[in-house]
Amino acid sequence: MAGVIWIVALVLGTFTVAYLGYGRYLSQFVELDDSRETPAHKYQDGQEYVPAKKPVLLGHHYSSIAGGAPIVGPITAAFIWGWVPAVLWVAIGNPLLGAVHDFTSLSSSLRHEGKSIGYIIGEYVGDRGKNMLLWFAFLLVILVVAVFSLVIAVVFDAYPAAATAGIIYIALALVFGVWLYQLNLSFAIGTVIFVAGVFAAVFIGIEYPVAFVGDHAAGTIVVFGETAPGFIPELLGSANIGAWVITMLVYGGAASVLPVWILLQPRDYLSSFLLYTGVGGTILAVIVGTFITGMTATHPETGGELTFTIVQDAWYGFFGGGSPFAGDLPLMPLFPLLFVTIACGTISGFHSLVSSGTTAKQLDKETDARLIGYGGMLGEGLLAAVALSAVAVVAIPAGTGGIGLALPNFALGGGAILTALGVPFAVGEVFMALVLSAFLLTSMDTAVRLGRYMIEEVIGTPETSVQEAGANRYVNTSVIVVVAFFLLGSGRWEDLWTLFGGANQLLAAMALLTVTVWLANWDDTKQLISTGVPMALMVIITIAGLTWVSMYQVLGGRLLGITTPAETELLAQISAVVQVLIALTLIGLAVSLVWIGYGNIKAVRGIGEEPAVADGGEPDADAPDDD
Repeated sequence: MAGVIWIVALVLGTFTVAYLGYGRYLSQFVELDDSRETPAHKYQDGQEYVPAKKPVLLGHHYSSIAGGAPIVGPITAAFIWGWVPAVLWVAIGNPLLGAVHDFTSLSSSLRHEGKSIGYIIGEYVGDRGKNMLLWFAFLLVILVVAVFSLVIAVVFDAYPAAATAGIIYIALALVFGVWLYQLNLSFAIGTVIFVAGVFAAVFIGIEYPVAFVGDHAAGTIVVFGETAPGFIPELLGSANIGAWVITMLVYGGAASVLPVWILLQPRDYLSSFLLYTGVGGTILAVIVGTFITGMTATHPETGGELTFTIVQDAWYGFFGGGSPFAGDLPLMPLFPLLFVTIACGTISGFHSLVSSGTTAKQLDKETDARLIGYGGMLGEGLLAAVALSAVAVVAIPAGTGGIGLALPNFALGGGAILTALGVPFAVGEVFMALVLSAFLLTSMDTAVRLGRYMIEEVIGTPETSVQEAGANRYVNTSVIVVVAFFLLGSGRWEDLWTLFGGANQLLAAMALLTVTVWLANWDDTKQLISTGVPMALMVIITIAGLTWVSMYQVLGGRLLGITTPAETELLAQISAVVQVLIALTLIGLAVSLVWIGYGNIKAVRGIGEEPAVADGGEPDADAPDDD
């Protein structure tokens, strides 16, 4: 039997070679230059444009991009098609597609005043393309806020100790921000004190777990008792989950309007140590445990001794016929669904919003972009490898997928692996649950901030009272969180995850299209293969995936009853119709943007005789040829 050491070795090997080789080449290719002033210095305002030290910004960027998807996606894919195709897509696709996507998104934003990918493509193809991409991305942001707030709530409901620890580390971040930026105290000393506090929060959480409502284990602090107040809805059958969702949305809204130095920068920096320890510690535990210490944990269901041997099948078949969920799932072809199911662990459009939305506004030096952009994505790939290692150890087929499948496998499997370093199983399990929630928290509130940026970019300079209201940070933030809440209240987890995955991967293709257009306009000697080929692959894969899901699974199944039993309830039928319409809308937006971008590239590169496509689809002979 193979051991999980092979998963770790393959991913570490390919990532190391890619960073040293391809990452260096891309840095030279986009001509990173520390003598050039970055937007963080040029437009420093103490609110959004704030230069950050490289480790601080790496912590923010990594914490923001590494959400729950690189955990949920790989674990779900491993249960459907086997662990081998899942590992290969992460090990190969991440450095050649995802890391390129993140790095070039960040680099292009640096050369465009720290603006978003929507603004950048608008510079070359006009306002029509810009607004299409911004509204596309805005839809994704609302889905991210909704899905991630729900997943955080599920984690806190299952692990009240992690909820306590999460509250403590947010409070520590607020104090650390004052320590650094108001009191101007030592960065190094503060790091030691507050990082120690974050890890101490795990043990405090174990002693004083907290929940809002419901019947929980003895010793849990329950705020409202067993009966929920009338204003708290039940989500996924739990009022406690509903209460945590409301709390997370309020937190995300508040965090998004605060200056970045108060919470975002210090919180992400502190949480990065938690995340580095979770990812790095688990990988180290696999290596040490395989060759030296072994594992000291028992399987929570069978009671048998756990080892570092992979207990999950390597291959369940192209359609997942050998999967434990084969009887519960519709027909699931490996192509294209594997490449959509594993999104963020390999490539994610959301990352382009972070890179060009917040990170580019805080980059101190241009050469920092290689570690933060390219290296940060490789770090997310390591998180996916950790998730695959955890599920390979315990392989608990809980539920039928999603967070119900990912949470027990990640927390329990990760906790079992950490016993190789002497960490008690119970402590390791809570710690890994906190790691999962920390990833989600930082991505969720960053998404709210990004949504605010996009609304402000679409409005531009307000000219009417309605536009002034829309540009108001408190108003547009409230719109985002309220819409996300109602989306959660009316939808199912499976529906939200499918929409999120499809929109996320299509946005990655659109971000790659944007940087390809930028490179084509910058200099006609720039090769377009590094971004153009990944863009084409993601367009084909994602459109095929959305078409399969919307036509075969939803239309053919839930609506017509041909492939699966049809929905009988009116609300479920309406939901299915909306899913089909959203999928087709996303596909239409993507195809239109590709056509507009291709027209611009044809013109500036002298391909054929067609002029560039400008705003409204009209020819533009004066397309820009520089950045």
